Amino acid sequence: MPQYLIRVFDPARGAAASRRVEASDRQAVAAAAGVLPQHLLEVRELDAVSAAERSPRWRRGSRARFPLQLFSQELAVLLDAGIALLEALSTLREKETQPGVRAALDGVVDAVQQGQPLSAAMRAQPLAFDELVCAIVAANERTGQLSVALAQHARYLAWVESLRSRLVAACVYPAMLLLVGSAVILFLLLFVLPRFAGILEATSAELPWASRVLIGFGQTAGAHPWLVLGGIAALAGAGLALWRHAGLRARLQARLWTLPGLGPRLRVLALARLYRSLAMLLGAGVPALPALRIVQDVVAAPWRPAVAAAAEQVAQGGRFSDALEAQDLATPVARRMVRVGERSGELPAMLERAAAFHDEEAARLTELLTRAINPALMLIMGVLIGGIIVLMYLPIFQLVEQVQ
Repeated sequence: MPQYLIRVFDPARGAAASRRVEASDRQAVAAAAGVLPQHLLEVRELDAVSAAERSPRWRRGSRARFPLQLFSQELAVLLDAGIALLEALSTLREKETQPGVRAALDGVVDAVQQGQPLSAAMRAQPLAFDELVCAIVAANERTGQLSVALAQHARYLAWVESLRSRLVAACVYPAMLLLVGSAVILFLLLFVLPRFAGILEATSAELPWASRVLIGFGQTAGAHPWLVLGGIAALAGAGLALWRHAGLRARLQARLWTLPGLGPRLRVLALARLYRSLAMLLGAGVPALPALRIVQDVVAAPWRPAVAAAAEQVAQGGRFSDALEAQDLATPVARRMVRVGERSGELPAMLERAAAFHDEEAARLTELLTRAINPALMLIMGVLIGGIIVLMYLPIFQLVEQVQ
């Protein structure tokens, strides 16, 4: 579904604000944003807007990511200390050394100085501040609970980063194993095998078929090593180019969710992030329907259509728990907790508990990578390297038998 960057006039605050929405076409933007058509000042499709137009300051000439977790944490501390909002933002800007981050903070400070709310100033920098933090700030900046909301957002981002770090750490060993194993195989094929071929050519013994094929490959590789290395580099470049293709990458990522053993665990982790995001938004005072629409960009891509369908079901008057269950967005534990939260009026707390209950799935996933994938890769590499060595020495064993 296309995304649009819009400017909306807010009669309650008497100011305009920028935000991103998803809609089927331009005529449906006002309904998707939940505003009156006459309050819609500007509509631009994001695909047609360059990165410089969307964010005239942030990331121009800079590839660094905006440190959103650090920003939320530090701003919460400054506000808790009794420092005024504008002074706190100016302090964060003054201490920043990265040009891109400083430019984004310049835009926020300038907008706040002009009388705009913090949420509107942050929405004017969509590449630095996502809709999740903007919605949390907008819901709390009038209640005096902004520092509490920002601290909670910082903890949420810390949880996300911790989860990502654990998964990356679990993948480091398999990646190193593949790299070292491939290097050993290349060394055997390009350096050792051609020398064995020269020794065995001097004999008149009949070599086994598999050894002849391997030695023939070794002779060719030894005669043209740069051609072999260039072919490997070309294959690596082609793989990188295919991975950068957005459509193919999305299909490959979607395939991960269907793998036995791995897919169900990835689903639980994605749902845990969904529950924690919804708990944070609902706890900040964001209604259920806008909260569901906001988290569409937070969840993993395979689950975004289901979240959109759940939001549509809530918009038609359905219960929150029924919408999650109908779209397969609720585990058995989460389903019961959400229903209890609806009855008791503590839905955010129950969603947070459901997310915490499923956090253990991250440990199970890293354990799966450690106990299943690592031994499998070691077995494959061992068979490949051992097979090459056996085929190299098999003719020698045959010669020894003939001599005896």
